[in-house]
Order: sequence, then C-alpha cells, then structure tokens
Amino acid sequence: MTLAPLRLLKNEDRRLRAGHVWIFSNEVDNKATPVTQFEPGQPVLIEDAFGHAIGTGYVNPHPLICARLVSRDTKYILDQSLITHRLNIALSLRERLFDTPYYRLAFGDSDFLPGLVVDRYGDVLVAQITTAGMERLKGEIVGALEKVLKPRAILWRNDASVRELENLPRYVEPALGEVPETIVLEENGTKFEVPLASGQKTGWFYDQRMNHARARVYAKAKRVLDVFSYLGGFGIQAAHAGAESVTCIDSSEKAADFIRRNAELNDVGNKVNVVVDDAFDALRRLRTERQHFDVVVIDPPAFIKRKKDIKEGTEAYRRLNQMAMQVLAKDGILVSCSCSYHMERDSLRNEILKASRHIDRSMQIVEEGHQAPDHPVHPAIPETAYLKVFFARVLPS
Repeated sequence: MTLAPLRLLKNEDRRLRAGHVWIFSNEVDNKATPVTQFEPGQPVLIEDAFGHAIGTGYVNPHPLICARLVSRDTKYILDQSLITHRLNIALSLRERLFDTPYYRLAFGDSDFLPGLVVDRYGDVLVAQITTAGMERLKGEIVGALEKVLKPRAILWRNDASVRELENLPRYVEPALGEVPETIVLEENGTKFEVPLASGQKTGWFYDQRMNHARARVYAKAKRVLDVFSYLGGFGIQAAHAGAESVTCIDSSEKAADFIRRNAELNDVGNKVNVVVDDAFDALRRLRTERQHFDVVVIDPPAFIKRKKDIKEGTEAYRRLNQMAMQVLAKDGILVSCSCSYHMERDSLRNEILKASRHIDRSMQIVEEGHQAPDHPVHPAIPETAYLKVFFARVLPS
C-alpha cells in the first residue's frame, strides 16, 4: 500500500524522534502537504522536512492533534494484523498482573493503539474509539478482538465528548453478539454489578483498583464515608474488608440503586447506608449534624478539564478536601483523589495541606496512589499519567 506523505516543518520531528507520537497542526509543512487535503483518519507516511521517513500513522485535518504516529517501521500500517499484534502484547501484560479477566485491556497511546480503549468484563468487551483513524477501522478492531479473545459480545461506548474534537458522532451500539444490560465483575475479591451501556465512561473505573485495595487496609472496624461513590468502588470494598459502617454519597439515584445492589451482592447490606445528594451539600449537612468518620474518601469527577479551568478547579479541590477533613475523626484517614491531568500531583498535595491548615489540623501523607498498571503510562506523553491519590492521616494540631 502506497501512503500519501505528511511532511513536517524543519526541526518539528525532534519530539517524535524523542519518543512522542502526536503531531500538532502547526508542525506540518502545509505548503508541501496541506493537512486539508487529507480525509479524516487517512493513513499517511510521516516525513521530516527533508523527506526522510519517520514512520506511518494517520491524520485528521480537524483537531489540533492532527496526526498520530502508529509505527516507526514503515513496513507496518494500522490494519487488523497490527491491531491484533498489539492487543496480544497488551493482553500478555494484563495476564501477568491479574488472575481474573476484569481489567482495561487497551489504554490508547500507552498500549500503542492511539485512539482505542478496551475494557474487559470476562467474555464481554466494552470498546471506545476517540480518533478518526480508529473509527475507519471499526470492523478490523472487532476482527482483532475476536481473534485475540473470542468474546461473546462487544459494545461500542463511543459517546465520549472528546470525539467532537475529531468531528465524530457520539453513539452507543453493540458491535458483536448480544450485550447484557449489566455484568458482574470481581475486583480485590469483591463483586460489583456494572451497567455497561448506561454507566459512566466504559462502565467501571479499573484505574482505581490498587487504591481500592489500599483503602481496605484502613477500613477495618472503622466508620467510612465514600463521597462521589458511583457504584461503591471504595465503599463496598471497605464494608467487605470489615468496616464497622459505610456511608456512600452520590448525586445519582441510579448509581445509588447499584450501590445497594452491590452491597447485597457482597452480603454487606446491613453495613452500607446510601445517601443521594450533591457531595458538597451532603458534607455540609454532615458537619452541621456533627457526624464524624474514621476514613473519608473523596473521588470526584475531573474539576479541571481544560487549562482555563485550573484556577476555579484548584479552589474546588481545596474546598472539597477541607469539607472532608471537617467530618473526619480526630485521628482520621483522608483518601483524596484527582483524575484531572491539569491538577498536578504537587498542586493537589499543596491544596490538601492548605485545607488542613485552614481548619488548624496537622497532616501526614502516609501513602500515594496512582492509576492501576492496566493503565500504563507512556513515558513521552505526560497526559497518560493522570490519576493522583493521597492517603493522609489528619490529626489535631
């Protein structure tokens, strides 16, 4: 297959040669190879300013990230064969890490499959495409997944807002077989019923697996508060690990119903109380009622989605952490999470510190958490390292 060239401006190949895989529209030599001449998702041969091949990839004239490098060996293009090969490589890592088939199988650029995320729920897969290059290969992706895992069903969760940057429509539809409405997964010995087509993101947050496990250690015989609980990832596992009582807060009645179902699924229904309310309002009310918990977990959605949100989002993180500390017992553990890439780890730690000083409390960081290893970090792409978690011991001054 002869690929059309995409030529870069002088010196704009340095980032790629250093390990990155993204090409921005202002790095392209638009006189030699105008970006507008390409179809969305078209495969290309990426060249430096002198016409030397860097590798193969695909292009989309619409977004700021206009092209992605797929292979540094020009013999390979993104097709079913290459997708199959890279899925097998991704699978080999997950099978080394986990005893049960519940994990993120493919994590986009980090697994050398730019624009593709696949979550595994046993023999059911949920896949999400975020780039035009991958959208053109939907059939090939399904074929590759069938060859690698032989699933009974595959669901497309192509409803992420990031697709709009690539001028792609948003939709949810089955790709293979009969997709169940819900499925039961197992994590850290705890079972969860998960809605596949209507849940958040791709149904479950596998990235918190290791943090869920660590939080269990602090929960034994303690009163636990799980804020932004979703399906009860932290709270149900805390109850299963022997917590005295667990209160889960989420603003969604549907999520609350699943928390109750998951509590019963693990025979801890008598320990779990579910509150449907806005997190900030609920924390304010708990403080007014002078309720205190030994462990408080806050796992909010991303408060900072774009750089312009940094100031407002940072203040929201500080305020949330302060309110969480105000309902902590005297020697309590705060588990503070942020999935905002733009909220740097040091910045989050500083905001937690500010919150503790504002209410005259002392604090120790006893552990730090990251995303689980089925969400590997691409060392050249800092955006792939997004999850920050602090386990903080909060004490009277």
